[in-house]
Amino acid sequence: MEREAAVTASTVDGVVRRAAARTPEGTALRFGGRNWSYAELDRGASRVAAWLLGLGLTRGDRVAAFGGNSDAYVLAFLGCARAGLVHVPVNPALRREELAYVLSQSSSIVVLADPRLAGRVEEVRPSVPARDVLALRGALESVLEVARDPHAPTGPVTEVSDADLAQLLYTSGTTSSPKGAMLTHRALVHEYASCLHALDIGEDDRILHALPLYHSAQMHVFLMPGLAAGARNTLAESPDAGDVLRRIEEERATSFFAPPTVWLALRDHPDFDARDLSTLAKGYYGAAAMPVPVLEDIRRRQPGIGFYNCFGQSEIGPLATVLRPEEHVPARMGSCGRPVLNVEARVVLEDGGEAGPGETGEVVYRSPQLCEGYWDKPEETAEAFRGGWFHSGDLARRDADGYFTVVDRVKDVINTGGVLVASREVEEVLYRHPSVAEAAVIALPDERWGEAVTAVVVPRARVAGDELIAFTRRHLAGFKVPKQVHLVEDLPRNASGKLLKRILREELGTGDEPKGTQPQ
Repeated sequence: MEREAAVTASTVDGVVRRAAARTPEGTALRFGGRNWSYAELDRGASRVAAWLLGLGLTRGDRVAAFGGNSDAYVLAFLGCARAGLVHVPVNPALRREELAYVLSQSSSIVVLADPRLAGRVEEVRPSVPARDVLALRGALESVLEVARDPHAPTGPVTEVSDADLAQLLYTSGTTSSPKGAMLTHRALVHEYASCLHALDIGEDDRILHALPLYHSAQMHVFLMPGLAAGARNTLAESPDAGDVLRRIEEERATSFFAPPTVWLALRDHPDFDARDLSTLAKGYYGAAAMPVPVLEDIRRRQPGIGFYNCFGQSEIGPLATVLRPEEHVPARMGSCGRPVLNVEARVVLEDGGEAGPGETGEVVYRSPQLCEGYWDKPEETAEAFRGGWFHSGDLARRDADGYFTVVDRVKDVINTGGVLVASREVEEVLYRHPSVAEAAVIALPDERWGEAVTAVVVPRARVAGDELIAFTRRHLAGFKVPKQVHLVEDLPRNASGKLLKRILREELGTGDEPKGTQPQ
């Protein structure tokens, strides 16, 4: 029965195997001057799988990947999937305590690290329980060597079930220590199907991938669905604005994903209007709210780009809803669209009842894309999945046509004088001021109001905090107007572009000014 189940299993590595069978000579992946056909990528994944098992690993063992974007990183993920190992992506920016936490909490046995990061792995070895360490060894450069070696063995490999874990995807930790979302092969393949359907990814696409692959959005919403479709996928090491614009022009890229911060950098780059971006038909954004004025400016200057608003979170693979290009109409600007193919979503009130059209409540999900829970955290799992639905922590409202609009994170709603204020609403007004480049609105403790509406702003031109307060007062009710404004050089974000308001609350709540604060 196990062999029969494996033959019919819907697995991550099977996605590439089927694409290779359809178009073996088609270009699957490009990086650093190297081109991988689908047949070469498929063979490389088998070689890496056999090599990993040769290290003494067995089905279900965790393998941490600690590196930046590269073809080796992709092959490590595919090799783990084919070997029945659990891939644990690790943010390259993590420092000693953070890295030790992820490796220990996941019980990772092997770390595949970029050479430049290997020293950090050695630093944390004493901090990782000895029982969890078979060998903190192996490098992503070794993965590349094995994948390209025609004499390397390709088997035997482990039979993999679609119920097996494929990845422990650690959440961003915007409010607490990261939790490892347990994603199965079945969940990810369902997610890929949703992406192909909602995002119009096809074999003729030339997709540029510049955001980090350790993050679920770039890997599971764009790269893996792109491979499933048989598209040509080009990797960039980072989303540098000038480099991205050059690559779009030179490689005739048809689609590109980035969070709003990167789209903002592209818009403000001198090459934005100078480069030929005419082939770029699909522009995807997500990970944070896109300021409507920014989006409208980009659409005006590059009308050939059809934009897709992608919303979700790591625990659901991560795509949950999409607002398609034809749905970017004035009445729906700011909406994150409707649920994708394999996702069922509701908005519920505090008592658990379903919210009516226009009512604000928490978004909850049921879906085969969902994670199985959090690794070694049964209480957090039970809380998140209470009542048979996954509780997202996002506040939203749904209109009569089923379109969702996110109001805020539950933890980011400000209770000032007993009245609730959505930080996003205040941020949207601040973005309308010509001197505001970026804005974040948070709650800070206040003796009179309980919580004070506080704005943290990155200016694009010289502006005073009092001027911004006066500007918001012209557009908002008095209780929504910021009590204070802090001007800073940048806002804390993770590599996926998600704003870390927790950091701002911690720094300002203790009386410290955020790093880079400018005098008002």
